[in-house]
Amino acid sequence: MPFSLDPLPMQGPELGFHADDIERPDMEQESKQEVLENKDVIVQRVHIDGLGRTKEDCLTYEIADVFRAKNLIDVMRRAHEARQKLLRLGIFRQVDVVIDTSQGVDALPNGLDVTFDVTELRRMTGSYNTMVGNNEGCMVLGLKLPNIFGSAEKLTFQVSYGTKETSYGLSFFKPQPGHFERSFAVNLYKVAGQFPWSSLRETDRGVSTEFSFPLWKTNHTLKWEGVWRELGCLERTASFAVREESGHSLKSSLSHSMVIDTRNSAILPRRGALLKINQELAGYTGGDASFLKEDFEIQFNRRLFWDSVLSASLWGGCLLPIGDKPTCIADRFYLGGPTSVRGFSMYSIGPQSEGDYLGGEVYWAGAVHLFTPLPFHPGKGGFGDLFRIHFFLNAGNLCNLNYGDGPQAHLRKLAECIRWSYGAGIVLRLGNIARLELNYCIPTGVQSGDRICDGFQFGAGVRFL
Repeated sequence: MPFSLDPLPMQGPELGFHADDIERPDMEQESKQEVLENKDVIVQRVHIDGLGRTKEDCLTYEIADVFRAKNLIDVMRRAHEARQKLLRLGIFRQVDVVIDTSQGVDALPNGLDVTFDVTELRRMTGSYNTMVGNNEGCMVLGLKLPNIFGSAEKLTFQVSYGTKETSYGLSFFKPQPGHFERSFAVNLYKVAGQFPWSSLRETDRGVSTEFSFPLWKTNHTLKWEGVWRELGCLERTASFAVREESGHSLKSSLSHSMVIDTRNSAILPRRGALLKINQELAGYTGGDASFLKEDFEIQFNRRLFWDSVLSASLWGGCLLPIGDKPTCIADRFYLGGPTSVRGFSMYSIGPQSEGDYLGGEVYWAGAVHLFTPLPFHPGKGGFGDLFRIHFFLNAGNLCNLNYGDGPQAHLRKLAECIRWSYGAGIVLRLGNIARLELNYCIPTGVQSGDRICDGFQFGAGVRFL
């Protein structure tokens, strides 16, 4: 008497009789069915069929909860959760679940057997797709070797070619058996980027190792990174300040990030909050760069009347040089553009030299949004759900500080020369990948040297203020 749990969840177990059974009633089968429907059951055996190179011991953690089920509905629920865990490993193309009554001499009257029929991914897979970054698009080619050693490890080679950045990366990923949220990764990469707002080009060649793990309601990542950086001028007209930064340098840093995310969507949330804190310490493990870098991101979302959403965000960061050597232009913060302080050109706020923006060592930025449905919203689940109208007010400041002046002087400087803007626009959500904005912006509080975008401004990306 098997039931299929694919796709899940089911509408309910089909425990009715077949036509042949009605003609020849079987009292023993009828009695067993009543036991399954109305009494507790015991999961006697769990089978995993279809395994090839996958080691069974790494899957026992994912299916262990099925044995704890007490009744038929509980078996179905736990089997569905185990199926989701198996798919999450990224080593199976398909997982089907079948629940049947136990057979054999040791079968109990209320015993069940659960079978997971899996189809493994090929030893090598390829992919081609496009990605959207902060106001940049790129084409990505990937080659993946899933389950390379039989314990859900993954080796990935990826090439990304974009409008401003080209990168090559080789990554090895290994999760902890039974705790997929805990993982270890090693990355080798080369990234070549152009930054026209600074007349700068940068090529990074590096290696990094990171360990990710959950702790209570937070997710943490510990990372070490060693990178050889090559900076050069993008144009002959580059300022002397940018030319001074040109050359080679080594950076070795330790970093930690903590994330608490209760939002229902990372792209266009309607409820929930986000807290992200990052710390980076460079110089104590070698290299030329020595600094302490702290930054954070906070976001709150609350649903209002008529399916509207009120959203508030706050960003901030501080870069402290260690020793007498000044900070590098590649490590500083940048602000402005369609994904941060709208109404200003890309990263065109703050210190600059001869038209080249040099970044700053401290910044803050905040925004308030009101998202509403389109006037011709066709109803829940319709095409109009991809679009939202939003009204926004955002502000921020970026500068360098004299750390001998004291905290009060620092706060006064951050409160001076605030750039801010307001406006309205249309937001398009591209699934859970990215979002597009077309806004009409009115910049205010413009300072000398800032570049503004008064009027319509287009933005594309994943992370928006």
